[in-house]
Amino acid sequence: MTAQSTQTAPTEATAPQHGAEVIVPLNQLKASPKNARKTPHSPATIEAFAASIKAKGVLQPPVVEVERDGEGVPTGNYLVTIGEGRRQGLRLLAKRKAIKRTHPVRCIVDAENDAHEISLDENMTREAMHPADQFEAFQRLAEERGYGAEEIGARFGVSAHVVRQRLRLGAAAPELMAAYRAGALALDQLMAFCVSEDQNRQRQVFEQLGEYRPVHAIRRAMTEAKVAVGDRRVRFVGVEAYEAAGGGILRDLFTEDGGGWLEDVVLLDRLVGEKLTGLADEARGREGWKWAEAALEYPDLSAFGRVYPVAVERSEADAAEIAALSEEYDGIVSEAGDDGLSPEADARLEEIDKALQAFGPDFAYAPEARARAGVMVMLGHDGLARFERGLVRAEDVPADPPSPWSEEEAADDGADGGAQAGADAPHEGGAALSDRLLIDLTAHRTMGLRDAVQADVNAALATVVHALVLQVFYPGYGVWTPLQLRLTTTGLERLAPGWTTCPAGRRVRDRCEAWGARLPERPQDLWGVVAALAPSDQLDLMACCAGVGLYAVRDPHDRRPGALAQAETLATAVGLDMTGTWSATAASYFTRVAKPKVLEAVTEAAGAQEAGRIAGFKKADMAEAAERLVEGKGWLPAPLRTVSDAAEPEEPGAEAPSDDDAYSFAAE
Repeated sequence: MTAQSTQTAPTEATAPQHGAEVIVPLNQLKASPKNARKTPHSPATIEAFAASIKAKGVLQPPVVEVERDGEGVPTGNYLVTIGEGRRQGLRLLAKRKAIKRTHPVRCIVDAENDAHEISLDENMTREAMHPADQFEAFQRLAEERGYGAEEIGARFGVSAHVVRQRLRLGAAAPELMAAYRAGALALDQLMAFCVSEDQNRQRQVFEQLGEYRPVHAIRRAMTEAKVAVGDRRVRFVGVEAYEAAGGGILRDLFTEDGGGWLEDVVLLDRLVGEKLTGLADEARGREGWKWAEAALEYPDLSAFGRVYPVAVERSEADAAEIAALSEEYDGIVSEAGDDGLSPEADARLEEIDKALQAFGPDFAYAPEARARAGVMVMLGHDGLARFERGLVRAEDVPADPPSPWSEEEAADDGADGGAQAGADAPHEGGAALSDRLLIDLTAHRTMGLRDAVQADVNAALATVVHALVLQVFYPGYGVWTPLQLRLTTTGLERLAPGWTTCPAGRRVRDRCEAWGARLPERPQDLWGVVAALAPSDQLDLMACCAGVGLYAVRDPHDRRPGALAQAETLATAVGLDMTGTWSATAASYFTRVAKPKVLEAVTEAAGAQEAGRIAGFKKADMAEAAERLVEGKGWLPAPLRTVSDAAEPEEPGAEAPSDDDAYSFAAE
């Protein structure tokens, strides 16, 4: 072959022959209209061509044909039949001023074959190298040539992140790579194994899982001794603090969010404990509590007594000033027009805010309460610290007053005390009554008390409220009532983390705190307060306590079909609508159920067409798409739906639901 310059347009006589090698200026190379590839190369592909050419030159010369005008005369330009991607890569380098527009390009002339056919042949009769070969080739460049991810990426036109992925895959255990080449392992499975570079662990998990190797199971097994960056402990401490303390992180190179796992769990837990303890000590010093503790897990707070904040006593002058400032604030806000407040009004509102804040909160813990109570700082489900204030340890609970049945009190009270003590007071001779007689007499007294309470509706209401309040607001004092009414309050934090931050949870907590501020600190003073309340307030307080005592969790280990059925009846009676306190999101529902359940929810909320559109998505993508599709539609899963009042009643004599029927929701 002979090289020929094309600085001047060739004539028919000087046109290069078939198979000739020619040097053509870049600006004289043109795309061929006969190219079989009509879909243009992607920007990423052109970028890769440019990077390769810049690092190594054009390794394979393009195949060209002489361009001719309408009369068949050579124009001096050449049409690229094979190598259009290389031409585009050269043009990109010229655009970036890396080479000149007239950069010489070595080409091969084809003057005999049909240009369209050889273009088609070039694109069909070739097979891309197996990805495993590519992964190992990148690994070899890194090991033998010492290239880093950035340099390899620059030489092949891919990002350094992609190179790191391929290097990690290239370092997989040989057994895994062989299985991948043989088709026994898919790429997403190989990536799941390669979240960790530990080849021994890769082999171990590969053997343990056998032929059934779902991606999520592989990833979980490879990281079971580590903590995901999305864990609440990590959100609380912060990745930066963990790394600063010397902790190592296993980065996930194969997810879009670039997450990973913290490898030193002991260090993480120590950092969490230290931060919680610091917050507890700070709260104790700032607020004046007797004690402060930190807890990683949510403790059983029913073991503690409680004190509540009380209304702050203010002087008449302070109360009048607060009222005046509040009235002025409301007046400024109410006068705001469509354009909002003026700068002067905004400035005045800020001044009023500062003045009101200077008075402090309307409710606060009394100094004597803080002197015997404490604060516990816990790590919430959302990675934020939660403060439980006003907790009283058993040893700090005020001693119970002397029993009215004791001989000592009877002696101290004299005649009056004997009247109050009732049948257990010593008789005139000084000898105590026999146990049998005492039981007989007090049984008659109990019947008399029943009769009297039944005849006094107000006393009956106060008795019930008193008994409930003792058990809800004064744990440990439930035996202080003669009413045989037992209320169990079960915490839900362990069952459903985050319930306190949902709308319903906040409302329940606010009601309890509001009543706690109105109730006396000592349980022995409770009756006087409850009896003095208006009947409407007694009913509100009873509703508050009754609500706290409800428990309708469908737990397979707590088989109470009758109670659960009654919970459904109660939900219908009160018109329970969970759409105002719970919504279906990827985190709350869709990532926690199988794909058919996700599609079922989308079908019900948005229609079968939308469900069909996401049916082929991967689980994580499907969950996120489902969240968007059901948003604002008020969709609820079956366990959260309230049975309609219009539901047809059961046939008379129908069998009661079995335990299995009662727990059908749980099975779903």
